Amino acid sequence: MEPKFVWQEEYAIGVDIIDREHQRLFKIINKLFDFRAEEKDSQWTCQEGIKYFKGHAMKHFADEEAYMLSIQYEGLEQHRRMHRSFRENTLPALEQELERSGYAPDAVEHFLGVCAGWLIGHTLTEDQAITGKQTRKWENLLPGEELTAMKKVIVQLVFDMFHLESQMVSDAYSGEKFGSGVYYRLVYGKGREEEKQEVILVFEEKLLINTVGRILGIQTNKLDTMLTHAARYTARQFVSRVMEHFPEMDAYELKSENLLSYEQFQQILAREKLQVSLLFNTGGAGYFAYCVIAPHLLEKGMGAAIEDENESAMDEVEKFLMKRKAEEGAAGKPKVLVVDDSLTIRHGMKQLLEADYEVALAESGIAAIRTITLNPPDLVLLDYEMPVCDGKQTLEMLRSDPAFADTPVIFLTGRRDTQSMIGVMPLKPAGYLIKHSKPEEIKKEIDNFFAKKKD
Repeated sequence: MEPKFVWQEEYAIGVDIIDREHQRLFKIINKLFDFRAEEKDSQWTCQEGIKYFKGHAMKHFADEEAYMLSIQYEGLEQHRRMHRSFRENTLPALEQELERSGYAPDAVEHFLGVCAGWLIGHTLTEDQAITGKQTRKWENLLPGEELTAMKKVIVQLVFDMFHLESQMVSDAYSGEKFGSGVYYRLVYGKGREEEKQEVILVFEEKLLINTVGRILGIQTNKLDTMLTHAARYTARQFVSRVMEHFPEMDAYELKSENLLSYEQFQQILAREKLQVSLLFNTGGAGYFAYCVIAPHLLEKGMGAAIEDENESAMDEVEKFLMKRKAEEGAAGKPKVLVVDDSLTIRHGMKQLLEADYEVALAESGIAAIRTITLNPPDLVLLDYEMPVCDGKQTLEMLRSDPAFADTPVIFLTGRRDTQSMIGVMPLKPAGYLIKHSKPEEIKKEIDNFFAKKKD
């Protein structure tokens, strides 16, 4: 069986003891994938393999923390907390699931998926930040105990209010788009003018329909005026009930509300440091995220404020729905994901394609996998040369998941050598585009790709 993850020298951070352990963890994960495919003694081999993986993961954590301490790395406590969360929360929960199911194939698949995701995401991004090869993204999150407490409150409230079981998918949600989303911001103040906190709720549209819409008995599969207003007030009540559980939050009063576009939401994430960024899944009902920025000084121009119970609130909701309707007019457009570490290339491709396609952007292979998982595209335009995880490795990960094994991928590359193209042929790319070709030639190739799909 082909290994799922292959160690590349660019993954090395330059610290021998850490790099050696990273390589071992890659090999162990690959062995576990092989064990899964072997029916003979599969439970025993998985059990032993998991023990071996845990042992090396714990050794890796200890070695890495000792090194960070020796160089007085400023991100040590945050890094240590992520290690502790994986060790004390994630791994035990996965092992319990394996035991309950008798090592059923789905449970083994889940275990491997989570561990592989940690190996890719944490080891190849957060660990790279130790030597300055990446920027620490989650340096200002609340302490782990507080995030855990908030997670428990949110899960319980979702069950109490909507009778839905929810699970936290990530405690470091990066703003990936999932389905058709609604972005709702509430700004709270207390005492002095600068004492503000901002809560941003992100809902998959179908979740609002499945919860608020169902309670109201609204027979619709789209947001309308009544459902949007009802969702606003339900969300406001939800946040208030969350804040009631935390004394330091309870004294805050709602000052303003905003319905944001996805672009405005992304601007906030790019500019601000989040203290809470939790992503939840409610099974088939839909995804939602709970994000908090506190304290926060609001900048003007981020959207028209929703005033309480007056005409401007009605106007704001009507504008929001009209804008969504216009966007949904283009909802039948094919979805294209552009993956490139160059901001210039990403936005150049967006401008080239957005008139005829729904265009999403990702700046790395890791970001691309998250985006594809949450909002599968009809075509991926994938840069061949990227740091940490290049185009070939990204496509290998994509092809290793049966759910995305057939996702069409066209390499967008500056390389013209045939050897590179031959090297990725087993991964079945849908084609190759030279990124420095004339824009009209690139557009024509993409148009032709979708025209052939219709035939």
